[in-house]
Amino acid sequence: MNLDVERLRAQAEQWLADDPDLITSSELSRLLAGLPGTAPELADRFSGPLTFGTAGLRGPLRAGPNGMNLAVVRAAAAGLVRWLDEKGAIGPLVIGYDARHGSKDFAEETARVCTGAGRRALLLPDHLPTPVLAYAVRALDAAAGVMVTASHNPPQDNGYKVYLGAELGGVVGAGAQLVAPADAEIEHAIRAVGPLADVPLGQPGEVLGPDLLDGYLTAAAGVVEAESPRELAVAYTPMHGVGGAVLGAAFTRAGFAAPAVVALQAAPDPDFPTVAFPNPEEPGAMDLVTNLAREIGADIAVATDPDADRCAVAIPTPTGWRTLRGDEVGILLADHLIRRGVRGRYATTIVSSSMLRALCEKRGVPYGETLTGFKWIVRAGEDLAFGYEEALGYCVAPRIARDKDGITAALTVAELAAGLRSELRGLGDRLDELANEFGCYVTDQLSVRVDDVSEIADAMARLRAKPPTTLIDEPVRVEDLMPDNDVVILRGDGLRVVVRPSGTEPKLKAYLEVVEPVHDGDVTAARQLGSAAISALRTEMAAALGIW
Repeated sequence: MNLDVERLRAQAEQWLADDPDLITSSELSRLLAGLPGTAPELADRFSGPLTFGTAGLRGPLRAGPNGMNLAVVRAAAAGLVRWLDEKGAIGPLVIGYDARHGSKDFAEETARVCTGAGRRALLLPDHLPTPVLAYAVRALDAAAGVMVTASHNPPQDNGYKVYLGAELGGVVGAGAQLVAPADAEIEHAIRAVGPLADVPLGQPGEVLGPDLLDGYLTAAAGVVEAESPRELAVAYTPMHGVGGAVLGAAFTRAGFAAPAVVALQAAPDPDFPTVAFPNPEEPGAMDLVTNLAREIGADIAVATDPDADRCAVAIPTPTGWRTLRGDEVGILLADHLIRRGVRGRYATTIVSSSMLRALCEKRGVPYGETLTGFKWIVRAGEDLAFGYEEALGYCVAPRIARDKDGITAALTVAELAAGLRSELRGLGDRLDELANEFGCYVTDQLSVRVDDVSEIADAMARLRAKPPTTLIDEPVRVEDLMPDNDVVILRGDGLRVVVRPSGTEPKLKAYLEVVEPVHDGDVTAARQLGSAAISALRTEMAAALGIW
């Protein structure tokens, strides 16, 4: 690698002169002192700024423009507040944060920038789940909200998500994550900030009292029907995140027994010591909670990710505990809410199972399908009743939080499971009934993390240049959503594949689905056929993409 060391030195020295954080200043000074040996590390940090997209900012905690640090956060906050001023939004900015390294500092810095610009800044009273921030934006009639979190990313990361209030988001976007063109407009405002020393800083904002969280808990407890059964044993893990106390309080307020909690993962810990990745989808991440469930004879096991906006569910089977796929939980919740008489639109994304469409058509309720991400799901219509994405995100009460919410999702799963338990049945039995009615919709995912993001672009280019004409012996047709979206869809009789880059991580993802009809009520045989077909489809797509 041929690096211009003097150019890197000049960039780093210019950044250092404007860095308000002594810790990252010292970090950068050490790298400067180590030149030329540290040139590759400096080049990575100065390869470009973190881009403010529809997921806000997300990146590794480190000095320099290509990282999450106090300097980047000050500029982001200044750009956001300037944009709110330009748009004429008059409400306060409400700010939440999780327990990751730097989260509270970043939240307080955002508040000082906000008050320095003459706008009220309202800080959540402690590290709390993302759904509480989404609720607060609506409840407090805020102009916008900021949540400092990297969700389920590795411990060395942090992030900065922005939610819009009703003033700028409208009915469907009130309390939802922002969408284009707001992201590009905020990015432009950030780049126009100028020297950080010139950004006026005010007071640290107003720390909200307990009423805000109490209001969320009351609303969350209200998602379950007053007369539904409550007898249920639940094993739970917050996965070292901030969901533990809030989920426990929501369960007891709703009339359930407090879940048994995995002791090793109960307290917030930004290092996430017991999991390789703090994401319930990752292999092994659910092991401790299913072990606890087995020990106590639980009816279900539940996990929330570190900021508690996602929820995973596991159930007992004759061969051991099984973690349900996001599509399975999504369909169970949709069917349950429809059976309860919750009217409105039921929505999901192009990468989730197509079973929801079939369910809605047969039940006679409106269906919505959107691009990937909850920012799109919640904008599926003013009549939204429920939305889900296969990546363990569920919105069971848009009136509370117009975003995915692992707390209310867990409560609604518990309501369904308790009702089935009262009939001596379980979630697995309900899945079998749905399979008998609609067929077996078997889903899986190919996902690869790369060090060099150019590998993802290369794989997408190969797929577009030479897409497969058949998959598992079925002719397939190709739908390319470029230039608007970097997505390729392959469809055949009883199968579908959606390929796209991840929007939040350096990953390429291929979402696989096959549909097997059930003959003579033999769900087991249909699942076995579906499993074999999805395995073959996985192998063929890996070859087609040439990256696995």
